[in-house]
Order: sequence, then structure tokens, then C-alpha cells
Amino acid sequence: MTTWLKRQGFKPNITVAIFFAVVAVFFYGSILWTSYMSLTRSTLIPKYEVVGLVQYVDLFTNQRWLVSCLNMVIFGVFYMVGTLAFGILLAVLADRRIKAESFFRTIFLYPLAVSLIITGLSWRWLLDPTSGLQALVRGMGWESFTFDWLTRPDRAIYTLVIASIWHSAGLVMVIVLAGLRGIDSDLWKAIRMEGIPLWRAYLQVIFPGMRPVIASCVVLLMSEVIRGYDLIIAMTKGGPGIATEMPAKFAVDFYFTRVNLGLASAASMMMLLLSLLLLTPYFYSEFRRRI
Repeated sequence: MTTWLKRQGFKPNITVAIFFAVVAVFFYGSILWTSYMSLTRSTLIPKYEVVGLVQYVDLFTNQRWLVSCLNMVIFGVFYMVGTLAFGILLAVLADRRIKAESFFRTIFLYPLAVSLIITGLSWRWLLDPTSGLQALVRGMGWESFTFDWLTRPDRAIYTLVIASIWHSAGLVMVIVLAGLRGIDSDLWKAIRMEGIPLWRAYLQVIFPGMRPVIASCVVLLMSEVIRGYDLIIAMTKGGPGIATEMPAKFAVDFYFTRVNLGLASAASMMMLLLSLLLLTPYFYSEFRRRI
């Protein structure tokens, strides 16, 4: 194949150059254009007169944006802690060579094959007080049973956490399990010879040596938190009210519904800045580790 390509005059450098040119124009070009729009008063039609940081001031005095940021923090903390804990627990159980391991791995990996839209619609039906879990239990005779979190502004955000953990725990399980299967067997022999309890071996010996694996899971989950949109639209549409509003939904709504291009661009740039700030410690630790 390589010889045939050479005969045809194929030059890989040209292909690589074209690829980088496309990335530069459509990816970095879009970031630059969005950052410029965030400094203007653009609405439906872009305006190219720079007005400074007015849109950023408006953004951080917008109650809806502040609520969406608070929701993202609440959602992110519970989602990441819950997903990591549940995913790591599944990985540890699978690592102990339980019976029907492949079957259970398939069950917990299945949610990854389902889109977030389908996931949101399924959980919306399941948690709907009139037709879901609450109606089912009451139909079985427990009339006082109540599970109406989906319609309660103070608890609706936690329904997103439940659905997201169900969807992402399998991914963490697979990544951590791959790391566990890469542990040297001699280390396990030494642990058994020392008589170290299994739980202590995982917490004090195994997992500290898997920091890059855990860090990779954290980075993936953080990206899901910041760009979360599909699940929210399918499950709550940001409601009740703005109880489950997130920055990504805020930006999309102001782009396409309220046609405030300047404010939406400012929100998008703040999301990008937040992503960079969250990823900086990870890249810094990786850089120091390789020096």
C-alpha cells in the first residue's frame, strides 16, 4: 500500500497541512470570532463595533446566568463524586473475577450506547409523578409514597445527577478496570504476603499508583459537566422555572431564542475559560511528572 501511494505521488505532508489548516480555520477561527462578538452589542445580526466588556458585566449581573453557574457547581460536585465512587466500586468488583463478569460489564456499559436525549426522556418518564415510579408504587397500594423531585425546584437538579451517574458510571468502570488489570501481579503477591486487608490495599497501595487513570476520568467528567445540554433539554428543559438551568443551555437560548449574540458569546467564552482553568492543574501535574 505504501509503495502504491509513493508511485501515485502521494505526499503525506500536504495532507497533514490541509488538516491543520481546516482545524485552524473552523475551530480556532470560531473561538476568535466568538471572543470578538463578545466585545460587541451584536443581536440577530453581528455588529463589529467594539464596546469593551459590557457584555461580561451584563452577564454577571444576569440572575439567570448566576443561577445556571450555581446549578453547574451543585450538579458537578454530586455528579463527579457519585460517578467516580460508583464506577470505581464496579471496577473493583469486576477486578475480583466475579461470576458472569462479562454479563455485568455489558449491563453497566449499556447506558453509554444510549444517547443523552434518550436517557433524559427515559428518566423523565420514570420520575414523572403522574405516570412514573410514584404512580407505580401508589398503584401497588402505598398511597402515601411520594417521589416528585422532578417537579420540585429545590430537588430537580438531583434528578439530573441520578440520570447522569447512571449514564456515565460504566465509562469510569471500564477505564479504572483497565488500569487495575494492568497492575503487576507481583504487587498483589506482596500484598497477600503482608496480610494487608483488601480494602486497605486498594485505598493505600493500588489507587495511589493509578492517579493518571483517575485524573483521566475526572477530566472526562468535568467536560461533561461544562458542556451539559442534551440531558437537560430532554429531561427538564431547564425547569421548573430555571431550577436546572446550566451555562450551556443559557448560551444556546440566548443565541437562538433571544437572539442576543453578544451576550451568548460572552457566556461561551466564560465556559471556555472555565474549562481551561479546570484543566490547568491536570496538565501542570502531567508536565511536572514527565520532567
